[in-house]
Amino acid sequence: MDDRDTLAALISAPLQSLDERWRSPERAAELAEARALHDRDPDDYWAWVAGKHRWLTPWRSVRSGELGDFHYFEGGRINVADNCVDRWAESTPDRLAVVWEGEPGDSRTLTYAELADEVNRLAGGLRSLGIGHGDVVAVYMPNLVEAFTAIHACNKIGAIYTVLFSGFGRDAVASRLAAARAKAVVVADAIYRRGKPVELLETLRAALPDAPSVESVVVVDRTQRGVELAPGEVSYAALLAEHPEGAPTVALDPDEPAFLIFTSGTESRPKGVVHSVGGFLLGTWANVHWQAGPVEGDVYWVAADVGWLTFPIQAVIGGLAHGSTIACYEGALDTPGPSRFYDVCAKHGVTQVLCAPTVLRMLRKFGDDLAASHPLPRLALITVQGEPLDGETFTWATETYGVPIVNAYGQTETGSTWTYPVTGVDDLKAGSAGTPVPGHAFAVVDEEGREVPAGVKGNLVMTRPFPTLARTVWDDHERYLSTYFGRFPGRYATNDEAVVDADGHLWVLGRADDVINVAAHRLSTMEIEAVVTTHPRVVEAAVVGIPDATKGTVPIAFVTVTGGSADEVPDEVRALVADTIGGIARPDRVIVTAAMPKTRTGKIMRRLMREVLLHGEARSDTSALEDPGSLDTLSAAVRA
Repeated sequence: MDDRDTLAALISAPLQSLDERWRSPERAAELAEARALHDRDPDDYWAWVAGKHRWLTPWRSVRSGELGDFHYFEGGRINVADNCVDRWAESTPDRLAVVWEGEPGDSRTLTYAELADEVNRLAGGLRSLGIGHGDVVAVYMPNLVEAFTAIHACNKIGAIYTVLFSGFGRDAVASRLAAARAKAVVVADAIYRRGKPVELLETLRAALPDAPSVESVVVVDRTQRGVELAPGEVSYAALLAEHPEGAPTVALDPDEPAFLIFTSGTESRPKGVVHSVGGFLLGTWANVHWQAGPVEGDVYWVAADVGWLTFPIQAVIGGLAHGSTIACYEGALDTPGPSRFYDVCAKHGVTQVLCAPTVLRMLRKFGDDLAASHPLPRLALITVQGEPLDGETFTWATETYGVPIVNAYGQTETGSTWTYPVTGVDDLKAGSAGTPVPGHAFAVVDEEGREVPAGVKGNLVMTRPFPTLARTVWDDHERYLSTYFGRFPGRYATNDEAVVDADGHLWVLGRADDVINVAAHRLSTMEIEAVVTTHPRVVEAAVVGIPDATKGTVPIAFVTVTGGSADEVPDEVRALVADTIGGIARPDRVIVTAAMPKTRTGKIMRRLMREVLLHGEARSDTSALEDPGSLDTLSAAVRA
């Protein structure tokens, strides 16, 4: 079977007509209008999006410049907190803004009026600490109400925020604070994760000697144990109580930095990707509008960590920009037991869920009986992003929950997902990321930058600017230009491989650096994984390539399985891959493991798995690892 035959087999899923229960004629008409604007000129579409927001000063022009150096809504002035909090507090003060649940079972709700008051008080408190327009504030906490208030307090006064993943250790925190030149940190004393407190303030204190720019620390007493404050630390609660006067809303240039988010990986220097004030606001509003389709009475649960850009996109900024009610959960989705996901949905009347595909694979592993015993009558949509969605999981989730499963694709750098079937309108296809939503344009090209025909894989690039695309790398614009525009000048390189099928649907095959060369044959590890997961007992799979003296590289598959003895699974998986793709793709080894190393947002950390295979241990950045014990489990499986 040659490469094109392999791709054809993997992307041959038929279009699935959207059930009439979920179709919306009103949204279909609106989308038709938006697509017509895009076809005339994508800038006309973005002008339509801009009209959905409150501007403090009108803008003069939609866009100037091209990829690598572009600007949106020049002359205009806008404020993110004004659009996400204040205008809804004025029009719908009693609507719930945030419905929060902690892992131990404690909960808290805030109306838009209450959220606006707390954001305003915190903004006044930050100003009293000397924080102003352009200063950087780090937010070091998980999914707490205070993550919402801290981010929007920064937005209100024009400070630049950066969210630090709550699983980061001392060195990762110190390096990011230093790189950002953070002036203040808002931190929880501790958080709850898998039934245990994780001490964040203790970690921050250890990191501060290597982050000399930090002048103030605002401490949220999450655990209510009582925090003995050190010099330079102030109580979050006291700061709110002392500043009822709040702070004025700062009118901001839509192109200036709103926040920076640090990517993690094998690089020694953290890379701070910078997103803009107006671009991120407008783009994330559009993202939530088409992907989730919120309406009055919905409760949207973004089952992701605030340290993953998805949470600001879908919840803190894009969700609140719609005046939506956002459900927020602090802890692990399987704690204290496997029913926690269902319990949260039922308790808060969740209508839409966004999660990583890994969450659906986890629920599938927990079994059909658990799902059947926890019906979710209010659930109307599940949407996933962050990693490829395999067809088996798509089918299981569709049949189990009886709702549309919308698969979306985007990146930290793109600032939003930009290709997916529009909720309530577009038909679905198992495994695909649909078609681009208005305002975005792409191509799939070969190594020389020439567009390839349908059915042929290549490099995925963006061909036009759009507002949520990152504007620079913090303190290193040359790195931004070389990383994203050096390979294909004039186009943004996603560094992902993809293929467009005969229906125009986009299939993202994974990172270009996840393509392995086996005896001169280029194979995507995602393609092999897609076949492995069709085995009836395989719930989750990860494939990596390792050097081989004869073939150059060979694939190794890691799998988690259901049922009892897994003795026969490795041989069955190897035969399945050989029969489906060909002998060249047959895994050299199939390793059954009870756990895989993942980020808290559910992404499998394949680079760590490769390092364990090659060196017996992980050697690169493990700061984003959700469960350090998973590496021990993996290592034991490798040695078995």
